[in-house]
Amino acid sequence: MDTSAFEKLATKTLDDMMEAIDDQLGNFLDVDLNSGILTVELDDGGQYIINKHGASSQIWMSSPFSGATHYDFDESAEAWVSTKGGEPLKEVLSAELSKATGESFEL
Repeated sequence: MDTSAFEKLATKTLDDMMEAIDDQLGNFLDVDLNSGILTVELDDGGQYIINKHGASSQIWMSSPFSGATHYDFDESAEAWVSTKGGEPLKEVLSAELSKATGESFEL
């Protein structure tokens, strides 16, 4: 994927995630997207940092539950998938935020 396509796709992904998290869990979490960095703060002080990493064409996530993970875009699956285990970013984050808030959440 070229740099321009990566930037467009990663920016849209972060924007969509911000909107979904804020819409569904905004009463439970503090959510902010600034300069390509999505920050999600939990009530207990835990924090997610999700950002695009242009040099590797990946999305990186730091989670208070699963630690640091990197995601490549899988064109055949049309999803960002973990470089470690192949799990889709949306599924990982949905499950973790559902567990953290006790609310049903799906990206």
